[in-house]
Amino acid sequence: MKKTESKKMTWLQKVILLTCVAVFLFSLIKIGGIGFDYVQSEQVMKEIQEQYKGNLQENKAIASENPVRPQFQNLLDINPNIVGWLTVDDTKIDYPILQSSDNNHYLNRNYKEDISKSGSIFMDYRNQAESVDRQTIIYGHQMKDGSMFGQLDKFLEEDFFSQHKEFQFDTIYESYKVEIFSVYVTTTDFNYIETEFSNDEEYMNFIEVIKDKSRMQTDIHVTEKDDIITLSTCNDLQDPEDGRLVLHGKLTKTN
Repeated sequence: MKKTESKKMTWLQKVILLTCVAVFLFSLIKIGGIGFDYVQSEQVMKEIQEQYKGNLQENKAIASENPVRPQFQNLLDINPNIVGWLTVDDTKIDYPILQSSDNNHYLNRNYKEDISKSGSIFMDYRNQAESVDRQTIIYGHQMKDGSMFGQLDKFLEEDFFSQHKEFQFDTIYESYKVEIFSVYVTTTDFNYIETEFSNDEEYMNFIEVIKDKSRMQTDIHVTEKDDIITLSTCNDLQDPEDGRLVLHGKLTKTN
């Protein structure tokens, strides 16, 4: 009787051991795959970052009839859907901005049009790169390795925010300084992604609402004559499914 029970226990232990090994190997492969995706995505981004910065340094002479700025000429040869560039100091945000005919295309595609979990930083399909709207909306994933908008939550930290109240937004036509006047977490129940407003009063009411929601206080004055940019990413601080982290900034043309 004892020998039979012993054999059963030995068989059971073997099954448990094999199951644990299988789960471990599966997890290892899964983690390795995620790590590989991050490394591959970073390498792809380095390629275009080097090209963009190289174009800036070269400062090529382009005929004045061409409205596209020199640093974007070669980038448009890679992908004509590139509409700008976003740079935020002391974060990994230093990326081209893509735009498609909808807000789904670049959720899981990089600028080379390859499938990528990181996706791209992209402009709302309703916006116009040629002439900014009252609100230009830029989306990006909050990646765990800090890439894309993975470090946007730094702006919820008072020390970081106090030292990084501005960032750079470039379209293929113009360059803008962005002065941040609101940052907060919310859910998709709050409609912060309007691109058109029926009149000045509606626009200014919207500005007051998003300023009131801000976790950080600023002295940036936004009027009905100003245009703003909004950065949006998923965030689980308020809701694991529909939570969003939102940052709004005032645009000032610099070139």
